[in-house]
Amino acid sequence: MSELTKRTLFALVAVPLALGVIYVGGAALAALLSAMAALAAWELFRLGRAGGIDALDSVGIPLAAALPWLAWAELSGRLELPLSFAAIAFLAILGAIIWARGTEGRPLAAAAVTIFGVLYTGAMLSFGLQLRYHPYADPAGVSPASGTTLVLLPLLLTWASDTGAYFFGRLLGRRKLIPSVSPGKTVEGAIGGLLLSVVVCWAYVRWVLVPVGNLGLAPAGIVVFGILVSVAAQIGDLAESLLKREAGVKDSSGIIPGHGGILDRFDSLLFVLPVAAMAFEWRLLLPVPGQ
Repeated sequence: MSELTKRTLFALVAVPLALGVIYVGGAALAALLSAMAALAAWELFRLGRAGGIDALDSVGIPLAAALPWLAWAELSGRLELPLSFAAIAFLAILGAIIWARGTEGRPLAAAAVTIFGVLYTGAMLSFGLQLRYHPYADPAGVSPASGTTLVLLPLLLTWASDTGAYFFGRLLGRRKLIPSVSPGKTVEGAIGGLLLSVVVCWAYVRWVLVPVGNLGLAPAGIVVFGILVSVAAQIGDLAESLLKREAGVKDSSGIIPGHGGILDRFDSLLFVLPVAAMAFEWRLLLPVPGQ
């Protein structure tokens, strides 16, 4: 079976499933993000191990998986986490390193990679829940259409940015963007990704976000949001490429047919989701009431 066939079959199953889970939201979305976080953390720790750093998988993977559930519990009012929770989790990892790695197991590096892996995967993916139940989209928590359309906007723009970068890079690419990290990426491709992201943002806002989600973005907000998502997506892609180069591997794993691993497929979203959630806090992006 060719790689293209594998990718197509995977998309035919995964895309409708993901759309349904996002629409349902709640525990279903928390479960999906939790599973993705656990697998992504496992891959990240494999990259670290390939680079000579043995993270604490037995603590980091469960903690990464728990973060989306904790985010859902807090968003739904079932739990209120104090800031001290993060401090205690950090100290628990450092304490476990004492016995698990000792003086010969590079304890500082092991603790750093473990904490980084938890934040890079579980914490960043948890912003998918924050977008689904963002006060702008769903202040009462009862509007699945608004919440779903808001989540899908940065997801679609990430795809548009990747697509634009690929095709503009193939057609017009001359100057390498950062060859030491990703030899195939070009400046022209990066600009193409930005442009297509803005165009798709405008189209999505006009034909989906407004009529279906009953939401909107100001004209300047469309441009700003499209650029922000594209920049975040491209940096996220480069960041994961950097991690793989240090580890000396081509893919983070092979668990997704035709795509590699969770990090290979969703590296951009780890940057895009928190950026999108932050952007919707900026009132200048939102349309003026009554206009």
